[in-house]
Amino acid sequence: MPLHSPEPVRLTLESGDAAVGPGPDQRWSTWTSVAKGQRGPQPRPDWLVTADAALDTELGVLKTGKEADVFLVERAVPDDPDRTCLLAAKRYRDPDHRQFHRDSTYTDGRRVRRTRDQRAIEDRRSSWGRAVRATQWADAEFTTLCALWDAGAAVPYPVQVDGTELLMEFVGTVDDDGTPVAAPRLARERPGASLLADWFDELRTAMGMLARLGWVHGDLSPYNVLVHDERLVVIDLPQVVDLVANPFGADLLHRDCRTMCDWFAARGLAVDADELFADVFAQAW
Repeated sequence: MPLHSPEPVRLTLESGDAAVGPGPDQRWSTWTSVAKGQRGPQPRPDWLVTADAALDTELGVLKTGKEADVFLVERAVPDDPDRTCLLAAKRYRDPDHRQFHRDSTYTDGRRVRRTRDQRAIEDRRSSWGRAVRATQWADAEFTTLCALWDAGAAVPYPVQVDGTELLMEFVGTVDDDGTPVAAPRLARERPGASLLADWFDELRTAMGMLARLGWVHGDLSPYNVLVHDERLVVIDLPQVVDLVANPFGADLLHRDCRTMCDWFAARGLAVDADELFADVFAQAW
């Protein structure tokens, strides 16, 4: 069953009327301003608001990270309470303001769409190169999410990418008083034996889907897997590694397997990281 956002919620939209324009922490929806190839895959979910008249309202911070921060955004059409949805806006910092800089371990074998952009990335002294690198991770995560969504993987729906901002489905619920509640991370969970086994099967399936697309997550841990409706949802995918072209691909896959198996084993499930690695790696060929 595909993921979906909660039913439309009646959050406060302080927009007034459209003639006045966006209010504080608001902007017009950027859906129509991005290029066609920067919008999520079709068919698009019914919950997604794509109207020109929609406003994006920033509701707060969901997560801060070393390379990007994630904000909660409501996209809604003023005066139409049935046309609203919740999105997660992941905004990557430019290379000069990141606390952690990804290196060639992840980017070996990766190419960007335009040759001149690739040359700019390789020239670390140019201002254009810095600008391209600032968007590289957002583009990479968007591309990966689109491919995984099309393959039926449990990932957030990728709505659009615009420069350093990636908009995607908010994975969570809305409580009785209308407050959005983000799905918890796997690291926080203490499931029973039966659910634990089911989750390991879901994990194996997700890793296998990545491998069949030729990728490995590269940074998989219980902190970038969410639990939504008792199902696992894989997030944080900007650093996906090409299993074939990247010389570190197999090593990173094995590390992902060890990290996840350690978590499951600590909660009582008999798992073997080498067996998981062999199973997943075989699916890449």
